[in-house]
Amino acid sequence: MTSRTTPAPPVLVGCSHGTDDAEGRRAIASVLDAVRVARPYLDVREAFVDVQTPEVADVVTGALADADRAVVVPLLLSVGFHTGVDIAGAVDRPGAAAAAPLGPDERLVDVLVDRLTGAGLGPDDAVVLAAAGSSVPAAAAAVQEVRAALARRLGREVAVGYGAGAEPRVPDAVAAARADLAPGGRVVIASYLLAPGFFHDRLLAAGADVVSDPLAPDPRLAAVVLDRFDAAATGLVGQVEASTAAAAAAADRRRTGRRRRARRALVPLVAGVAATAALVGMGRRTEG
Repeated sequence: MTSRTTPAPPVLVGCSHGTDDAEGRRAIASVLDAVRVARPYLDVREAFVDVQTPEVADVVTGALADADRAVVVPLLLSVGFHTGVDIAGAVDRPGAAAAAPLGPDERLVDVLVDRLTGAGLGPDDAVVLAAAGSSVPAAAAAVQEVRAALARRLGREVAVGYGAGAEPRVPDAVAAARADLAPGGRVVIASYLLAPGFFHDRLLAAGADVVSDPLAPDPRLAAVVLDRFDAAATGLVGQVEASTAAAAAAADRRRTGRRRRARRALVPLVAGVAATAALVGMGRRTEG
């Protein structure tokens, strides 16, 4: 009786944008450190699409060489150029897959609420949800989903602004919020960014009275990362199993084809032997 061993899980490649900001690098690293604590048996590797190295394609290559399977989890809050080009290109090979980005997710809204509470959000304050932005329409739709969820949680209107790629830009959204501000209220930016860095610095200069901290570090982010990983890993296992089954079926067809060709080749040979035997028999009867 043979025993079946459970295959090792795919390598988790956590891929972020990359930043020159030291605090931002520590914040991103904290997310993957929390993932390692949650699942110490998992091979977790870090990769980037810009600014920092190693590049995501190189990390996937190394992961596949070591473990045959890899799942890239974008440490990004929505789809966009990097998920559709850099990450998609890195996993365009057998054994690799890309997970969905971290947002939208209710747990991210939980973190946003906590950040605003920590920033001292008051009842008369106006809130602007500030995202990095992308020209990809699905990215704006994802941010709008988070904006609507945050508005429900806060029980007030929430505006949205983007750092790049979409409108309105954050300074314009802040100015519009200030124009409608209640007496004694402030304009508060809810930073919908994963970590400190270039875009967060721009939020600090956007004209708001208060800017909340980015989402990381926060232990809830690790749970989101692992959920995205699990969903993609399950799909990857299905792809591998389907590929294996297809390869086995193809091998069976080749073996069947070889057997049929061998049988067809034997037919004239057997017929020839039979004819020869018949002639020999006739010769013996004639001699007799």
